[in-house]
Amino acid sequence: MKTRQLQAVLWLATFLTPFSAVRAQQGPPHIGYVYPAGGQRGTTFQVTVGGQHLTNTNVARFSGKGIQATVLGEDQLPFMDEGGKLRDKLRALMGAARDDAKEKEVAEILRKLYQIYIMEARRRIPAVSDSILLEITLAPDAEPGERELRVQTPRGVSNRLAFYVGTLPEFCEPEPVLPPEPKDARRASGAGPIRQTLDITLPAVVNGQIIAREPNQPSWETDRFTPGDADRYRFEARKGQQLVIAASARELIPYLPDAVPGWFQATLTLYDAQGKELAYDDDYRFHPDPVMLYEVPEDGQYVVEIKDAIYRGRPDFVYRIAIGELPYVTSIFPLGGPAGDETSVRLKGWNLPVDKLTMDAKDKAAGSYPISVRKGDMISNRVPFAVDTLPECLEKEPNHSLETAQPVAPTVIVNGRVDRPGDWDVFRFEGRAGQRIIAEVYARRLDSPVDSLLELTDAVGKRLALSDDHEDRADALKTHYADSLIDFTPPADGTYYLRLGDAQREGGPEYAYRLRISPPRPDFELRVVPSRINSTIRQFVPFTVFALRKDGFSGEIALSLKDAPGDFSLVGGTLPAGSDQVRVTLLVPPNPPDQHISLGVEGRAVVAGQEVVRTAVPADDMMQAFAYKHLVPAEDLKVVVWYWSKPPASKSPAANTPRPPYQSPLKLLGDTPVKIPAGGTVELRVTIPAREGEIQVELSDPPEGITIDSVSRFDKGAAILLRGDVEKAKPGLKGNLIANASQQRTLTDGDGKTREYRSVLGTLPAIPFEVVKPQPAAEK
Repeated sequence: MKTRQLQAVLWLATFLTPFSAVRAQQGPPHIGYVYPAGGQRGTTFQVTVGGQHLTNTNVARFSGKGIQATVLGEDQLPFMDEGGKLRDKLRALMGAARDDAKEKEVAEILRKLYQIYIMEARRRIPAVSDSILLEITLAPDAEPGERELRVQTPRGVSNRLAFYVGTLPEFCEPEPVLPPEPKDARRASGAGPIRQTLDITLPAVVNGQIIAREPNQPSWETDRFTPGDADRYRFEARKGQQLVIAASARELIPYLPDAVPGWFQATLTLYDAQGKELAYDDDYRFHPDPVMLYEVPEDGQYVVEIKDAIYRGRPDFVYRIAIGELPYVTSIFPLGGPAGDETSVRLKGWNLPVDKLTMDAKDKAAGSYPISVRKGDMISNRVPFAVDTLPECLEKEPNHSLETAQPVAPTVIVNGRVDRPGDWDVFRFEGRAGQRIIAEVYARRLDSPVDSLLELTDAVGKRLALSDDHEDRADALKTHYADSLIDFTPPADGTYYLRLGDAQREGGPEYAYRLRISPPRPDFELRVVPSRINSTIRQFVPFTVFALRKDGFSGEIALSLKDAPGDFSLVGGTLPAGSDQVRVTLLVPPNPPDQHISLGVEGRAVVAGQEVVRTAVPADDMMQAFAYKHLVPAEDLKVVVWYWSKPPASKSPAANTPRPPYQSPLKLLGDTPVKIPAGGTVELRVTIPAREGEIQVELSDPPEGITIDSVSRFDKGAAILLRGDVEKAKPGLKGNLIANASQQRTLTDGDGKTREYRSVLGTLPAIPFEVVKPQPAAEK
């Protein structure tokens, strides 16, 4: 190895900052990435999971069947002098003659130095500063597709990460090697590790991470390297092959809380053997993850490169790229069909084994269902198909003007297309005075590229309403809500027109849509957050229920547990009328039947005189780019009970005899909801078993304008004086207050010195409240 190359390596070793591997365990685990994020069924391999609070991880859990995981231990960060010792040893080896054994030793030192480099990069991002190693075995018959990965420590179970079971051979990016000798020593002294191109055989899936070089280090020659980290893969292809090169990056980690735009924005570039750029993609339609559809012009070698669009890099920039003549669906028509019937669906795409299939919705409820096709062992991407209970029809051309408008019933779903750029589809219906009409487009939510624009006019073409984008929080993975919705009450009987087009003036066979025209269908969906509730026994633990209201429904929703085992109970189970969320508390009994308890939450409401019951969908509230939040669905809801000491032994038969339901010693005294006067105070008494000392109560994320004035002791607990601000707490506001209690004590040791101690007593049961008008002075 040349002297200048050695300087580049020693920069890497010198860069590493020594630190201790001992870190405090502070709470339940949180995982930020898994690498690689999938594997081929029938194989065994190791993965790294990065996150926070991963010390003493003892279990890795995957949803579904066919996956076995063993925790190999923590991926320890280096001890204080490890980097220095490796550097000294490398210097000694570089200054002496080397045989094959010495060359292998050098290579091993370089590998370790790079691992330390990666660990140092990870340490600088607190969200992924810990890591563990897992050994994964995928059964040969494991069902392909997405699974959920969670890890468990003595303090609970983590959030979820996506992990994929695949059918294709898998490759992982090679570890970086030293660069060729640079042209001047100044640049050599600033060199960081670089990647080498990996040769693969198609079809395949490649796995990698985009980890940036130090930002203050000079970049390499622009004809060979980008300013940021980039990975390259080389393969042989034949003329006429229809290659699909599909990256998964944002699909693996939908949102990052501490990065802008809030995810790894991958780009793909395809080169020929001479380095000429053949194709580039930074997204696929409105999906952030890029997909290349490329017909090979001639036999030869090709190279695909992946990097971040703005040249960032961090350990959680994990990706998978599927490459080959893979089946890929680019569009379907129609986008949906009626419940209780079969629908013939036409498919378009690349390398598809069929161009038509039948969607059987005879036993399906209204909702969205995935469609995919299989070609041998290869499974295509999934596209959604909507099922609804309304009558349906097809759009009929020509219908581009008021004169040629297609007549439709006032209750119908129209399946149509924006056939060409600038196309408008016009529909005519009869409205009745005072009878609300909802016109809603389903396109982007069903994977269509249509960015709809919907206009409502009267019989002479006068605009009465216009809609471009309408937010639908149920579609948590979209950040551009491109579907339109008009809520309109006709002022008079008569003929009305709806004009539908693309806001970007685009169009084509794939620009399909569903237009729902109907009276309002008031309804709601529920999300319960988080999808894993970690708690100890005998505790109240808070969680949040969100209501996604539809078509103007604003009524009260009664919440309850569904099929809850044992003495689990819900406190504060009312989602007030007009509210979109409420925090409630779950009481975890002293003897739960298992450490992992499946739970369900359902809501009941009266809609149009009929009781409607909806089961809550488990979700996690994920932050994007420091600000935005999204309710991303999860597979199931579970309570995970952790113990300060060893869990109780199996119950004896005598322990199964009937007994009274468990009652927590923390109780609200008096009537609820607590009436808090705007501009005044009200006392709430709570039983709190506490010895001598001051009891402190703090509200957790209360509504603006509601505070605690004081907390005083009485013989059974605490009296809490709640205040409603006259300006901020408006009469009519309803909900729950979540409060945490603690005890402050002063103890004197043997030397006469006093010390202050604070101990946590727990979360109080949810406190239902209502802000009311202040009582007139004459009535007080």
